[in-house]
Amino acid sequence: MLRLRIALIASSALAICAAPAAAEAQQAVIRPDTSGYVAANGVNYWFEIRGSGEPLLLLHGGLYTTEMFGPVLDTLAKHRRVIGIHLYGHGRTALGTRKISPVDMGRDLGVVLEKLGVRHVDVMGHSLGGSVAFQLAVQYPTLVRRLILVSTPYAQNGWFPEMLAQQAAVSGAMADALKDTPMYKSYVAVAPRPQDFPRLLDAMGEFMRQPYDWSDEAKQLAMPVMLVYGDGDMVRPEHMVSFYHLLGGGLRDAGWAREHMSKNRLAILPNLTHYEIGAAPLLATTALDFLNAKRAAAIQNRPPRHLRYGAHGAAHQ
Repeated sequence: MLRLRIALIASSALAICAAPAAAEAQQAVIRPDTSGYVAANGVNYWFEIRGSGEPLLLLHGGLYTTEMFGPVLDTLAKHRRVIGIHLYGHGRTALGTRKISPVDMGRDLGVVLEKLGVRHVDVMGHSLGGSVAFQLAVQYPTLVRRLILVSTPYAQNGWFPEMLAQQAAVSGAMADALKDTPMYKSYVAVAPRPQDFPRLLDAMGEFMRQPYDWSDEAKQLAMPVMLVYGDGDMVRPEHMVSFYHLLGGGLRDAGWAREHMSKNRLAILPNLTHYEIGAAPLLATTALDFLNAKRAAAIQNRPPRHLRYGAHGAAHQ
């Protein structure tokens, strides 16, 4: 019973970054067209490229890999050149002696993209991957064109209080209790050193216990940003709105002609939790709409209503 309780606590706490359905989702993911390693600041990052078109960097949540996005990854790859990178200590990217740090990983990924020949890129990240995407955008503002942060808070207090307590308890001592979980099985299947799993838990626990507040950095983001959450997310709803306010959105009515419409977006997807949203088909639809910006452009370019319709509702030619 104690072993089960530890496993449940660890699974819930570590799910600040991961979805339990990720292992099943991986089964349906199309194989990458290109893959390999790129060195950045002493870390050999594993990358995978799928599809063609404009580049999209896709960053997974904690204790999983790019394949956690499942059908979302497949859909995105039909429209974009999706570059998936295994974060430091995750998947095929080995855990060294560095700490888990979104700031450091954001710095690293700028180097990785440069070595891959990418000069401009859209970025989408889920939870831990969202934090890394955020830091990449802060440190390389001319590199990132559009940014999508999925289930990502800008400060530690964005998580519900009960999750903070569970996150603080995560350590390598939980490794044995997690051996029957998708987290462990997906890790040992591809990790260069499967025996590092307890060390990864220690590193993740240490990372999650560190307070942070990136509100000042959020105000600096100049590229269009979309925040995406589930209505049953682990992030508090008031924090979602606070994040949107920091980006300049939701501060006033947009206006009849959208003259005060923010370039940034807040999407709260119905009937989804933090654990499910990464592989939810609705996430792909929402993301592509924002990345392509077709709907917004079409609406903004429409002539005012009084020029489009006559007195009896007939459209002007």
